[in-house]
Formats: sequence, C-alpha cells, structure tokens
Amino acid sequence: MPPSIELRTRQSLALTPRLQQSVRLLQLSSLEFQQELRTALDTNPFLEYDASQTEDVALAPESTDDAAQAPGAQAVADAPASGSADASSHDEPANEYNNEYSSDSYGRGSSHHNGDSEGGDPTDWARSQPSLHEQLHDALRLYPLNDRDREVARLIIESLDDDGYLRQDLADLAGVFDVEPALTEHELLVALRLVQSLDRPGVGARSLSECLKLQLECMDSDTPGRDVAIQVVEHHLERLARREQAELQKQTGCSADELRIACALVRKLDPKPGHYYGNAEDNYVVPDVIVRQVRNKWAVTINPAVMPRARIHRRYAELFAQSAGSSRSPLAQQLQEARWLIRNAQQRFDTIRRVAECIVTHQRAFFQYGEIALKPLVLRDIADELELHESTISRATGNKYMATPRGIFEFRHFFPRELGTESGGTCSAAAVRALLKEMIAAENARDPLSDVSLARMLADQGVLVARRTVAKYRHLMKVPPAELRRQM
Repeated sequence: MPPSIELRTRQSLALTPRLQQSVRLLQLSSLEFQQELRTALDTNPFLEYDASQTEDVALAPESTDDAAQAPGAQAVADAPASGSADASSHDEPANEYNNEYSSDSYGRGSSHHNGDSEGGDPTDWARSQPSLHEQLHDALRLYPLNDRDREVARLIIESLDDDGYLRQDLADLAGVFDVEPALTEHELLVALRLVQSLDRPGVGARSLSECLKLQLECMDSDTPGRDVAIQVVEHHLERLARREQAELQKQTGCSADELRIACALVRKLDPKPGHYYGNAEDNYVVPDVIVRQVRNKWAVTINPAVMPRARIHRRYAELFAQSAGSSRSPLAQQLQEARWLIRNAQQRFDTIRRVAECIVTHQRAFFQYGEIALKPLVLRDIADELELHESTISRATGNKYMATPRGIFEFRHFFPRELGTESGGTCSAAAVRALLKEMIAAENARDPLSDVSLARMLADQGVLVARRTVAKYRHLMKVPPAELRRQM
C-alpha cells in the first residue's frame, strides 16, 4: 500500500506537573525529602526558612530490630487531610499569588542552640568512635621510633583492610616504599609485629589462623584449654570447622574434656577484630512517625525532626504581584512551584500519617505482645480502607520508618505474608519466625534442633511449613544450622 497520512483522536491520562511532584515527594525517604526542601530553599527566591519553631533532631541506627525505647518528641497537631496523592490536581491561576501567604508554611526541625555561640551545631560536640587506622596511628605515636621505622609501621597500618587483616604480601609492600636502602622483608616483618601489638589482639593478622592465635597468645598462660586451642587453630582449623572431634583428639593428643574446653575457647574469639572499631560508612535512619501509648490508645504523630520549615516569602510575593509581571515569566513559574512544593509537602505527610494510623489499627496486637502477634497484611488492605491506589500505599511505605516502644521498624515490616494453619486459619510469616526464635532459644545446646524437628514442632502447634521454609527463615534470622549450634 502507498504511504498515507491519517488523523486519529484518542484520550489518555497525563499527570499534571503538580501531581508529578506530589508522587515524587511521597516516595522519597525522610532524609531525601529534607534534602529536596533544602535545595528548594537555596534555589527558589520565593521560599524562606521559617525558624519560628525548632525541634530536636534525633537520629536512630539502621539496625531497627533492637527493642530500644522510641525517641521522645512532642506531639504535633494533625493537619486536615488534603486528599490522596492519586487525586487529580488543577493548576492554580496566576492571579492568586498574594492569597494565603501566611498559611502556606510547613514545619522544619532544627537543633537548639547551646548558648555558647549562635547557630552552633550540637553534633560538633559529639564524639565519634575512631576508625581502625586512626586508632593504630594514635597508638603508634607513643612509641619512640626513628623516621624510617615509623614510616614502615605506617605503611603496614594503611595496608590493613577494614576487618583488620593484612592481605598483601610483605614482598609486594617492600616494592611500594621507595627509600634508600631498599626495605627488606625482615624490616616489614618487625613492623608488622609492632602493629599487631599496638591495640586489639588479632589486628594485623595475615590469615584467620594467625588472627585466632594472636588472641590466644594474649591470654594468661594458665587459661584452661589455651595450649590445646593454640595447637588447634595453628594446625587443625579445617578439622575444627568440619567438627572432626575424634581426629582432633588424636592429632592433639588431649582428652575429650580438654578438647571440649579448647573448642569452646576458640568459639569465643573474634574472627574479624577490625570491625570492633568505628566505621565511617554507618548509615542512619530518621523515623517518619512516632507511635506512643496515650491512655490505653496508640497515638500516631509525625516526627517533628523530619518536617523542614519553609514558607512563602511574603515580601517577595507581594512585590511580584504589584509589578504586574507576566504569568509566563520565570519568576511566576518559581512562585507557582513554591506554592506547589509547600502544599505537596503537607499532602505527603498527611498521607504518611493516615497510612501509619491504619497500620497501627491493623497491627495493634504487635504493640502489646511483640513479633509473635503480627497479623498477615497486604498493601491492598490499606489501600481499600483509605480509598487510595495500591501504588500510593507502596510509595507511602517505601523507605519510611516508625518509632515505637518496641523499637524502630520500617513500614514494610508490618506487612508479613500469610501462611496457612492446620485449622484452616492463617498466621503471618513474622509470627512463625518469632516462634522459631523461641524454640531455638530454648533448645538443648548439646543437642540442637534440626530444621526437620523445628518444622515438626511448628506442625504440632498447628502451623504447617515445609523444612526448606524453616531453613529460609532461620537464614533470615542469621541463625546457623544445628551442626554449628552444637556445643561440646
């Protein structure tokens, strides 16, 4: 057929710029949202920082499973819901620039001043744990060494990995340091022995066997099982990992009781001593909502620490309105964007608060009894109850955290999948993991429960799970298999 031109009419849905911004803000984490607001304050002349109210900012470690008390914060009034993120939005006309400037504001938390200097940051006074290399360099300064020996020791320290091991050959390090006369392996070995004695035993080891041996050699000579343990880690570490007790007893020439004491001593050692020191890559999370019990009811409030304070700059907006500027000018666009940003920020936290309240309502038993009381829950349940789209709930729960009296948890933690029971009912996967944790904690240390035994015990309680499911949950809880849990 010859080419032709044809006109067709069709309808399609398109997100308005304001709705696109609303969706993007909703899926940001609290830290990303604060950065977004900070960037807008720096680039948009119609936005200003509102320092009329300040709140303490509390950071929490990313390890959210610890049952730590939730950080305290003052309750804030719940703002009226401004609609879901899926609702359609219409662009405001350009002649509304001078309307409701005083009400277009949003909360932002900042730290209290300490009174010594205006604008001081309290975190400047916080003491951070030194890293492995910093600690070793500080300890090295106490030793009276000549310049050459000190530089060689520094070279060894800088060559250590974060876990404390030296994985480079001494011969390779000798070629890195360009001095006259050239370094010898003997000099490097002497410097290595010095570094190994600077701080924590085991740091500077070149293998797991040497690491464990260094820790054992630092113990008192009369420590029970020390000599046998040194012999085991130096020559028979692989047999110990395979639990070849009879062969170990034969090779070391000790009794069964002496071997049991030595193996128990080895298990108490630290295989990665470098992880004891501070790590500059530690990540932190800021809880988006705080859940606390008030008069036997669980109340949900937005954490003031995640609410950046920003508002429309009244003076600039009035001057622009008086100038009769074009509605298509760049300044008009920036003012419109400032108004959208503030209203979408309010809508973001309204949606997060509503979702958190719904989660707390469904999982009320968790706050009373813990993990074992978690119920199966899916995003659609929350979406149907709040009359929002499931994708909106997914964005409102992604990278969002909840501070509770039982610790800080990600929103997704409250959505465990459903498992069947013998009676035809259901239970959550989180409740099954809690049961497994209790069973393993109560087991006999010398005869630990296998995955088959754990699955059978769950079946006795009416929970039907396969052995491979038990193994998967055990792996998620970072619990070793029965063979590695057995104690001599």
